[in-house]
Amino acid sequence: MRWVRDPTGRFPQRPHFEAEELDARAEQCVEAFLQRRRGQVAYPLTTNDLVALVESRTADLDLYADLTDEGSDVEGVTYFAPGGKPAVQVSRTLDDARRETRQRMTLAHELGHVDLHNALWPAEPPAELFPDPARPGPVRCLRRAIERPGSTADWMEWQAAYFASALLMPQRACRTVLATAPADTDREAVAATAFHVSRAAAHVRLIYLGPN
Repeated sequence: MRWVRDPTGRFPQRPHFEAEELDARAEQCVEAFLQRRRGQVAYPLTTNDLVALVESRTADLDLYADLTDEGSDVEGVTYFAPGGKPAVQVSRTLDDARRETRQRMTLAHELGHVDLHNALWPAEPPAELFPDPARPGPVRCLRRAIERPGSTADWMEWQAAYFASALLMPQRACRTVLATAPADTDREAVAATAFHVSRAAAHVRLIYLGPN
């Protein structure tokens, strides 16, 4: 990770992660958690496991939040607390078995913000990071940015979306699953089933992983 100028103006500088760094960070996060919780690493990561993982990294997780006032396209919000753990809210509209894959991706996306961006809210921020006493507010995540890293120019959303994809479909596990599938298989369908994600999420992940 290195620090670069933030073109959005939210911060004077922002963290830049290479895709390989995000893959490694997400994989380490989920594998360490599964080892502690189950004593083994096995996929798919269950929804209950995912909820427990987010809860372990936050001060509060609300899975039934009314986010109507945040806008019709907002499905998740992360509230950062200087020097402490963030709080995460996920729209109650996702509490539906038919929308479980979207709820899972939203949870993983918010965890991406927690893991990657909480350091931007230190208890005593350096003057060069926050030259003005006012700090950025909560991070609101739009539906269109949740599953599609690259679909938004906002670096925070891209990083969180990539992290989410890598958390639910870790690179090594994903390559192993695809390597053992028949040559003429529908790769997206195989990945979507193996990792309990939507076909759209699997499609985007496989683009980033490439043909091998």
